[in-house]
Amino acid sequence: MRDKTKKSNIYRESVFKQAQYNTRRHFLRNCMSGLGSLALGGLLHGKSPGQSAFGFGNTQGPHFAPRAKSVIFLHMAGAPSQLELFDYKPALEQMDGQLCPPSLLEGKRFAFIDGQPMMLGPQAKFAQHGASGAWVSDYLPEFSKLVDEVTFLKAMHTDEFNHAPAQFFMHSGSPRTGRPCMGSWVTYGLGSENENLPGFVVLISRGGPTGGKRLWGSGFLPSVHQGVQCRSKGEPVLNLENPRDIDPELRRKSIDIINKVNELEYQESHDPEIITRISQYELAFRMQAAVPDVMNIDDEPDYIKELYGVRPGEVSFSNNCLLARRLVEKGVRFVQLYDRGWDAHGAGPGGGVGPGMRGSCAYIDQGMSALLIDLKQRGLLDETLIVWGGEFGRTPMMEARTGKGFLGRDHHNQAFTMWMAGGGIKQGYTHGETDEIGFYGTRDRVHIHDLQATILHQLGLDHERLTYRFQGRDFRLTDVHGHVVKDIIA
Repeated sequence: MRDKTKKSNIYRESVFKQAQYNTRRHFLRNCMSGLGSLALGGLLHGKSPGQSAFGFGNTQGPHFAPRAKSVIFLHMAGAPSQLELFDYKPALEQMDGQLCPPSLLEGKRFAFIDGQPMMLGPQAKFAQHGASGAWVSDYLPEFSKLVDEVTFLKAMHTDEFNHAPAQFFMHSGSPRTGRPCMGSWVTYGLGSENENLPGFVVLISRGGPTGGKRLWGSGFLPSVHQGVQCRSKGEPVLNLENPRDIDPELRRKSIDIINKVNELEYQESHDPEIITRISQYELAFRMQAAVPDVMNIDDEPDYIKELYGVRPGEVSFSNNCLLARRLVEKGVRFVQLYDRGWDAHGAGPGGGVGPGMRGSCAYIDQGMSALLIDLKQRGLLDETLIVWGGEFGRTPMMEARTGKGFLGRDHHNQAFTMWMAGGGIKQGYTHGETDEIGFYGTRDRVHIHDLQATILHQLGLDHERLTYRFQGRDFRLTDVHGHVVKDIIA
């Protein structure tokens, strides 16, 4: 036993002695082939062709010429009702208060509806806007002025009707955890254009989504591709700042020593996650200077702050929209915004599709409208793809579990509305249609995998070729369905 302990101590001492004197050049000389060369070549001595500076990437780069460089995905967690926003149904208005026809309930599964509910007419007032004549309710007065900039997808549908599985499905292509999310697939395929910032950033307002932090996880992809959550108040990234009495020079020296130990370990095990660990230490060091700068909106001119309606020092959707613009301007590839507060069951005086939803719309209307205006005036909208929506839609019948007076709708996976703008998407266009009460899509239905395939396509990625081998087979984001919605591409 003593001999084993002595040998172990001798080995540990030799490792640290080697770490003290082993040079980066010596390490590279021992990793001149395979994954180590590919990853570290980009990480430590500039990018290899098509290689991300953050370790792992698609060595081919884009599969074809991209229409967009970046994505800003605005997810309204909880699923906003399309029947109060974009899908105007006069027939449903006429049916308000009537018992739901049994044919709409037979053989269907709902999250909470039990028995025979009443039909619920739209709680908002609708009007047509812009040259396109798109219907938008009075819940979104600022956005209604910009309908000629966007494409509406009126007949979206998904496989899931509960929040967390539907959110996972929207962002990872699977209702179960463990798959890489869309932002991870994008950075795996394209990397980032800014070596001092992560390629995939997450911003949250009004609390996190039901699916939690797993929604921006990298799954079986190298963990360097997971999303980095940033905050618009306080320390931009938790634990990013140096501890007290640790200056940048000492921090640099400590990282160099840690990296040398990790390099020695990689020589022994060839575990690709060690390369990821090295790249994350390096990126974190560079982020210490870059992130506080890009996350500081105080230096924005007053007219921009007024456009967005931001209040420096606060956490808000408007602040996050402005930060999203700053991030894509700096070359961040994928920016994910989550805003919670859209679960419109009618569970309280402030809930439902009446006052509760009107308040949520007022909370986001100015910020998301300003984002479109600001990107366009800076010439960035053409190369930035904006996606807006929730995880599913809402039923045309009432769902009020807490008594009378609270007007709410149940989860609905068969028909809902999303919109897209910029990044080579048509302007002032509506794709798809639902039936007279908004229950089913009747024309040009778009599945979640179709949406994902289209987003990747606009970034120059073929969703069938962007794959990663795991547990003996090739996986992809749209595993194994999906078609690019060519009708919405300009």
